Amino acid sequence: MKNSIFIFILGFAFSIFSCSSTNGPTGKDGQDETKETENADGYKKVSLKSEITSVQPMTGIVLWTTSGKRTSDAISLEYSYLLYSDVVKQKGIYDWSKFDNLLNEVAKRGHQAVVRFRYVYVGDKESAVPQYIRDLSDYEETIGMSEGRETCFPDWRHAELQRFHLEFYQKFAEKYDNDPRLAFLQTGFGLWAEYHIYDGPMIAGRTFPSKEFQQTFFQEMSKNFKNTPWNISIDASDNKYGPFVMNPTLKDLKFGLFDDSFMHKSHASYNTSCWNFFDRNRYKHSPAGGEFSYYTTDDQKHVLDYPDGIHGRNFESEAEKFHITYMIGNDQTKYQTIERIKQASMACGYRYKITGFGVKENTSRVKVKNTGVAPIYYNAYITVNGVRCKDSLIDLQPGEEKLYEISSGGETPVLTIECDRLVEGQKIEFEADI
Repeated sequence: MKNSIFIFILGFAFSIFSCSSTNGPTGKDGQDETKETENADGYKKVSLKSEITSVQPMTGIVLWTTSGKRTSDAISLEYSYLLYSDVVKQKGIYDWSKFDNLLNEVAKRGHQAVVRFRYVYVGDKESAVPQYIRDLSDYEETIGMSEGRETCFPDWRHAELQRFHLEFYQKFAEKYDNDPRLAFLQTGFGLWAEYHIYDGPMIAGRTFPSKEFQQTFFQEMSKNFKNTPWNISIDASDNKYGPFVMNPTLKDLKFGLFDDSFMHKSHASYNTSCWNFFDRNRYKHSPAGGEFSYYTTDDQKHVLDYPDGIHGRNFESEAEKFHITYMIGNDQTKYQTIERIKQASMACGYRYKITGFGVKENTSRVKVKNTGVAPIYYNAYITVNGVRCKDSLIDLQPGEEKLYEISSGGETPVLTIECDRLVEGQKIEFEADI
């Protein structure tokens, strides 16, 4: 009997010490820093539990910088139109103070900006061309009717406007290409810089720049912007406006797209054909964005209805289909709860899940899956104890899973995702249950 008791106690003790899992302190992101087992390759498995509870930086539904809800945690991005004439009034003299003030205010709210400079706005009887150009004797703008209102269109025949436009984006890139306050840049020509004059005096080479100039512009943009992604309207696919049919090689440049009438009733025809023209895999290197349709009032009222959506499709499915990173939805605060807007925001862009975490004394291996609908468009790094992996997450596409090795480990490893393109208060979260 005594021998049986002794054997039972010995067996119980062995069962305890043969398992290396122990209860210990919890690290960042809910990480249990001491619960681990050893793999055959010598890496000890680390238990990790974490949830994504916030809209991730540089993703989601976008409100205007003037919105009364701009401080909400349902968004991480804010949008603003900007005027060329607010920056330059005299030739060669650039005053970025108004733009800097806007970026500062957005960053103070823990958000980043999506911006678009424009020359033409329906109903404006003066363009946003710098005054020194408008004062030139041989510069002649066109006043025409657009949507029933007198609207002023630039004179794209003039060499100084063309020279200025190229110089402007060169100067912009020199100053802001590495600025974390700026997430994405939209650019274009025509009404609202949305790449069309669907109503008004459309005169190629005069009220709208020539295709030859546009070609030069895109090539210069590609040279100037090394970090900040820039987007053009899908309407640039129309040969009436854009140069891409004339020169298909321009589509090889690294730029993203925005769709300013996303999810309208006929989106599956014209809009989708425009997306297809530019290659549906473009999202792999450049962001896909846009704005919810204003074709009808119902489009704005119901576009984020859940789960039914509008016109037979909901936003989550369309965001996945088009790999949407951001979508301007300023009016959604009139029709949807903040909770629903946040839910829609979190259906956009990248989303990381840690599926494996193993450590040695000076090394870690972390397996990561992107469960989102798009990649991240800035370098971000799996980091252990403050030491970054040499390989960026920027190439991790939706649905892909990769193993990352970091030169740090130890007994109580702390895992984070670090990115230099964030503003104060932002953080890239991850899911984990291992």
